[in-house]
Amino acid sequence: MPGRAIRLAFVAVTAALVAGSAFAQPAAQVPAAKVDAAAIEHQPAGEWLSYGRTYSEQRFSPLDQINTANVKQLGVAWDFRTYTVRGLEGTPLVANGVMYVTGSWSKLWALDAKTGKELWSYDPKVPGSWGRYACCDVVNRGVALWRGAVYLGTLDGRLVKLDAKTGKLLWSVNTIDRSRPYTITGAPRVVDGLVVIGNGGAEYNTRGYVSAYDARTGKKVWRFYVVPGDPKKPQANPALTAALKTWNTGGKYKWWQIGGGGAPWNAMAFDPKLGLLYVGTGNGDPWNRDIRSPGGGDNLYLSSILALQVKTGKLAWYYQTTPGDTWDFDSTADIILADLKIGGKLRHVLMQAPKNGFFYVLDRETGKLLSAKPFAVVNWAKGIDLKTGRPIENPDARYKDKMAVVMPRQAGAHNWQPMSFDPQTGLVYIPSEDGSAVFVGQNDKSFVYRPRAWNLGVDFAAVSQAILDGIKAGHPPPPNLGYVKAWDPVAQKEVWHQPMGGAWNGGLLSTAGGLVFGGGADGLFSAYDAKTGAILWSIDLKTGILAPPVSYSVDGVQYIALLAGWGGAGGLADPRDPNSAVSKYQTNQGRLFVFKLGGAQQVAALAPEGVPPAEPPPLSADAATLEKGFVKYSQTCAVCHGFYAQSDDVIPDLRLAPAPVWDQYDDIVLKGAMADGGMASFKDVLSKADVAAIRAYVLEQAHLAWDGAHPKK
Repeated sequence: MPGRAIRLAFVAVTAALVAGSAFAQPAAQVPAAKVDAAAIEHQPAGEWLSYGRTYSEQRFSPLDQINTANVKQLGVAWDFRTYTVRGLEGTPLVANGVMYVTGSWSKLWALDAKTGKELWSYDPKVPGSWGRYACCDVVNRGVALWRGAVYLGTLDGRLVKLDAKTGKLLWSVNTIDRSRPYTITGAPRVVDGLVVIGNGGAEYNTRGYVSAYDARTGKKVWRFYVVPGDPKKPQANPALTAALKTWNTGGKYKWWQIGGGGAPWNAMAFDPKLGLLYVGTGNGDPWNRDIRSPGGGDNLYLSSILALQVKTGKLAWYYQTTPGDTWDFDSTADIILADLKIGGKLRHVLMQAPKNGFFYVLDRETGKLLSAKPFAVVNWAKGIDLKTGRPIENPDARYKDKMAVVMPRQAGAHNWQPMSFDPQTGLVYIPSEDGSAVFVGQNDKSFVYRPRAWNLGVDFAAVSQAILDGIKAGHPPPPNLGYVKAWDPVAQKEVWHQPMGGAWNGGLLSTAGGLVFGGGADGLFSAYDAKTGAILWSIDLKTGILAPPVSYSVDGVQYIALLAGWGGAGGLADPRDPNSAVSKYQTNQGRLFVFKLGGAQQVAALAPEGVPPAEPPPLSADAATLEKGFVKYSQTCAVCHGFYAQSDDVIPDLRLAPAPVWDQYDDIVLKGAMADGGMASFKDVLSKADVAAIRAYVLEQAHLAWDGAHPKK
């Protein structure tokens, strides 16, 4: 072939490759100083500029260099240690080759996204004692970028603005009533020049709200409370006045005194064309409706999706997924916006798969319910009435005067861990769970309101005893099971699923390469075929995974980034899972892993933490003290240290405490000797006698564990 013809053929092939791949030339990048609404909505393929990538929160990457044909070549390009041992739930953001990633205790790092080199870090120095108020671990889900600044919500309720280049603090505002145990674990969003942030705390004594602050000055622009306040006083807006009709004021304790709940602690999405901000709200405070609203009522706007006018915070519409919620069925799972062809018509929809187990498709302009079907095992409702939008509730699921076994469990069929929508397949990928929970309610006489402590209206001691009795009778509760599920939101049916090694697993990412990425409690990070669910690649990171992955590119190379560090609600309270990475490797040191084609195929486990368990000291408590200890432990300690004192090692297993700890219970529990590490004083809810009883109960469990591991010959 003549030389000119060869050159022309080469040019033709090269042109074809350029047309078919996003990586023939380095993709454009957006410096942090240029991040605004237009950049977030129309960002280059290689960036990840907002929590869900764009305002629609689809978590779909248009990058395709890593694809079904070559994903087996994927390996670790670099990793970064966070030097934390609590849960990691953050979504890294990437702008112009710089990554912004958060860890436990609201710490933040700016890294070179190509090499992992630390550029700067910021520690907001959250008081360790505030960790007591984080119902579900001292986690943080990420930051927001806007016009040269990074915005971070801290666990203790601050919103801070930092210079994106240097990490210099530009301003800090307090967003909460500091006399109440509020927290911030969610990522802020910046919309229309406003930084929007919610809060957590509905297990304690708080009234949830979402706030918007001027991104430039930090001045509060508006605030929307999720539940009404004192009914004898004027409400903040007409929406709350209307909500009053759905609450009852009888009973010993009043919801507005306790707080009412409704914390909007996670989900947000934004439609710039409609000017509507969508916010998911949380459970009631207490959980038990018979305590907070005796006699019933829907209790608006608990467990709902709210559409707020972004400029004013005024309520445009709402949809309540679980009226009169009494099971902790938050609607705080991520919200995804998409355009779907339904019934031959293109519909602009909102999708959510909340904790209650139903997948909802709504018209995002009006809030009209278009469809709803269960995506997991559900027994609290028989279905959703499309005419009324209400669940067809199973009356046996309510636990006013009886024990109830409810599916899904409190952790939900899908919790905060993000799902993803792939516009190429039209499928939603959900990190889902099948599980059950036992509920035993309290009444006005047995329930005691404890400020700055859990106030659920559920008798955890009775729940624990019922489960123990079932185990002794040969009827243990069924295991909780986790899956990655591909869901068709138009047909409302499952397309495929893959079982996970544990129940409490990580969020998901879909890409234009035909892949779905996600990790699990067992430390395995995998790539699935988006169409079939086949596992195409997997690597053991030796650390449990909760966080969702993201994808970005630098200099024409596609990367996948993921935080590994187990914890969260399921990582604290769930019984020890022998399949979890924490159990297998005896460490939970957090790490950020970044992958590329041709990277390392093996990851080494880090050294185990702590000291080997020693034989516990003698036990001399009587039966009454042990019973009291069981009750007090179940009420106060179990939510962090595990039911039956069986920790999954995210927080120390009290049964395996070093010898000196057994003599320091008063100093630790009452005087706060370990407050800096997260173990605050509980002197406001426990007496010296209570602590002695708890110690006796834990010591009894320690002896059982020791004897089981060291049988007498």
